[in-house]
Amino acid sequence: MKIAIVGLGYVGLPLAVAFAEEGHDVVCFDLDTRKTTALAEGRSYIEDISDETLAPIRERLHPTSRHADLATCDAIVICVPTPLTRSREPDLTYLLDAATALSQVLQQGQLIVLESTTYPGTTREQVAPILEESGMKVGRDFHLAFSPERIDPGRTDYTVRTTPKLVGGLTDACTEKARALYAEICETVVVLSSPEAAELSKLLENIFRSVNIALVNELAQLCDRLHIDVWEVIDAASTKPFGFMRFEPGPGMGGHCLPVDPFYLAYKAREHDFYPEFIELAGKVNQAQPAYCVERIERALNLSGKPVKGSKVMLIGAAYKAGSGDIRESPALKMMRLLKVLEADLSYHDPYVPELSKLGLSSVDLEAGMAEADIVAVVTAHKEIDYELVVEKAPLVIDFRGVTRKLSADNLVRL
Repeated sequence: MKIAIVGLGYVGLPLAVAFAEEGHDVVCFDLDTRKTTALAEGRSYIEDISDETLAPIRERLHPTSRHADLATCDAIVICVPTPLTRSREPDLTYLLDAATALSQVLQQGQLIVLESTTYPGTTREQVAPILEESGMKVGRDFHLAFSPERIDPGRTDYTVRTTPKLVGGLTDACTEKARALYAEICETVVVLSSPEAAELSKLLENIFRSVNIALVNELAQLCDRLHIDVWEVIDAASTKPFGFMRFEPGPGMGGHCLPVDPFYLAYKAREHDFYPEFIELAGKVNQAQPAYCVERIERALNLSGKPVKGSKVMLIGAAYKAGSGDIRESPALKMMRLLKVLEADLSYHDPYVPELSKLGLSSVDLEAGMAEADIVAVVTAHKEIDYELVVEKAPLVIDFRGVTRKLSADNLVRL
């Protein structure tokens, strides 16, 4: 089978590799020629895929920036970004542009699958009409389905193969075509009744996390006022073997899904005169968390007799999650911008993020940075960091991830 992947980011490239490893030829399409050039040279640009992984399948990967190359494929999977606008509404520009370009090369019998996270109705109401501008009819001349991506960057316990795959097509035939495609690379394929069900399932997965993270973030703020250790409370509640699922507070949410998905569903709900206040509130709470953490840094400095202006503030972590260099929607970046406004002398250490060019910063040596810092804030809980050493060497430490729960020191403050 010849399969095309449109969009070679954190979702698209692992998918392309999975199909190639099963012996399929994969047309790897991206308008970013830096990605296609790297792939042509056998170089990976994301952490989850190594150069060694690409080497044995290189001859089956065909990088391109030409839409015409998609015409020869049996199936085309769209994995382009679906971000938010500045007003926090869905931005489908990349998706609609991809569908428009695809409509010009669409061939009889092709299967098109959308993986980009979006609101219910996008596949049927937005993508299908654009593709039908080709003169062909969905379900008769070509097949169309939605299958939400479930890639978690940096994770090794659940892979493309072992994570169950959801599929929902516009017709039964569309669904079956999509099921058969993913059965090539996934151990479990779950068939749903429609693309709308599949679209909403993805949003629910991430909104569930968003709501519960917002809950514990609010609890952390309350515990601060009550002088109760929030980590002790969470540890205690987690001993219950039923009816409780552990979530932990932190400096906010990052990545390509959790900070975005609640706003996608809220946007669609408003079209139907429904206002999901619970979901929107969770999104707002999590969006405000970086500012609260900056306030905690200010307070910690103030109690040690120092203003934030001119103080040397070092953040441990720039990525949005441990074990990854992914900085999309990272709360650390939001904290850095706020600290710059307050005129703090800012630095950071992150073994996965060597440069932050937009902020004019480079990762500093951990011990050298701590020696100069007035306060060190743990923002990302990378396992490579010796946190006992951090507490020992830094003059003042504020831990937003709970990695120092077993430590006690006069210079240590926790969320």
